[in-house]
Amino acid sequence: IDWANFCREVAEDIVINNSEKIGGVGVVVEIDESKFGKRKYNRGKRVDGVWVFGGVERETGKCFLVVVQNRTATTLLAVIKEWIKPGTTIISDCWKSY
Repeated sequence: IDWANFCREVAEDIVINNSEKIGGVGVVVEIDESKFGKRKYNRGKRVDGVWVFGGVERETGKCFLVVVQNRTATTLLAVIKEWIKPGTTIISDCWKSY
């Protein structure tokens, strides 16, 4: 059994099938983006991979993850509007796109 791939597939299934709009009035959601992929020749900066944007409710742990094509304001703000309820307090790392 390829345990690494099995665990990845289980985690992916859980996230995809349990993602829902999060937040709301009085709810704090933390957001961030990261690039997932492989390093060229196993060293240096990551060059291949995908950008993933997500958020998590501080109190409940409810979360969402979305693969995005880029980190532009247009892309990330659309994801925020789609996945986070109005009135939510959002905590971020102050990336200029959001």
